[in-house]
Amino acid sequence: MNNGATETILAKNDRRIFDADHELFRGVVRDFVEREIAPYHDAWEAAKCVPRELWRKAGEAGLLCPSAPEAYGGAGGDFRFGAIVTEELAHAGASGPCFPLHSEIVAPYLVKYATEAQRARWLPGMVAGTCIGAIAMTEPGTGSDLGNIQTRATRTSDGGWSLTGSKTFITNGQLCDMVIVAAKTDADAGAKGVSLFLVAADQPGFARGRNLDKLGLHAQDTSELFFDGAAGELLGAEGAGFGYMMNELAQERLIVAVGSAAGAEAALEWTIAYCAERRAFGKPIIDFQNTRFVLADAATEVAVGRTFVDDCIERHAEGRLGVEQAVMAKLWLTEMQFRITDNCLQLFGGYGYMEEYPIARMWTAARVHRIYAGTNEIMREMIGRQIKARSERPQPNARRS
Repeated sequence: MNNGATETILAKNDRRIFDADHELFRGVVRDFVEREIAPYHDAWEAAKCVPRELWRKAGEAGLLCPSAPEAYGGAGGDFRFGAIVTEELAHAGASGPCFPLHSEIVAPYLVKYATEAQRARWLPGMVAGTCIGAIAMTEPGTGSDLGNIQTRATRTSDGGWSLTGSKTFITNGQLCDMVIVAAKTDADAGAKGVSLFLVAADQPGFARGRNLDKLGLHAQDTSELFFDGAAGELLGAEGAGFGYMMNELAQERLIVAVGSAAGAEAALEWTIAYCAERRAFGKPIIDFQNTRFVLADAATEVAVGRTFVDDCIERHAEGRLGVEQAVMAKLWLTEMQFRITDNCLQLFGGYGYMEEYPIARMWTAARVHRIYAGTNEIMREMIGRQIKARSERPQPNARRS
């Protein structure tokens, strides 16, 4: 990975969405990444997991769940603090510690939908890094079709719930202490029969499968999870799980877009530095017109992407981000990141295919961004449906032929 934070050619521009407190926090995050992550990331790539101690250190430094309420140990900050953590990890090429999923995807479910007792049980540990969170939606046979999940939750004689089924591609699956599980409570009700449950990992009936072998993101543990009569606590209302997931997917997709924008910036900066140093035919390869054209296109796309994602961050922090905007951000930024990373890797030549170079790891990491949080095909379908719906509304001012 890149040892130290990346300063892009755009970093001198004023990002007006962040104030002094945000920038102070960015300094804390950047120092933490340089001190606690960069020197060890290669070893974690080989181990296919990060140590639990890293999570505890991150909690002590205030990096986890920065928007959690102060009553549970959080800072009560806005979404921008979480975006900063995502950006700094991406700038450094640190794919292993999946703090954003824990803080910006799992924790909000507890803040919004859990009972007071559930919040008190789980959130303080999540803030401190002693409780690692995960969320289990995807199943082997369903993919993005969340309304057709097969995991079942049934009532027990004492009024509780028992879960049976399996999940796959679960980030933090090997380390998690608690997992939010989507399960059917009414098999005949389609999406309206989906409920969410809080499942503790240290109980009978819960089992972790293998740590999956992935194309990239090797330091990030991704697992199969199995439930065989595991006890679960209902999160929110019965049958409301699908609606909750749809509500929270906007933030999840925005987090992916934020990481993609920062990752594209990092890839560009690494490539500029390499092209200035690498010589061919007696001169630095940045002196070749094709190189400069590739970099110029990349720099322009990065600038456009940052403007778009910053607008989305600001809107979301103020509660104004629409579902369609989040979908568009996820679609465009992830496609942009992969396109830029692929073009930048080409400029490295054969070295770009070597994992010792961060551009190679960024390329494999960028590929999955177009898949998770809903595949980009699903994103296009969602946008297309909105376009079709608008086209079918009366257009009083439209010209008639």
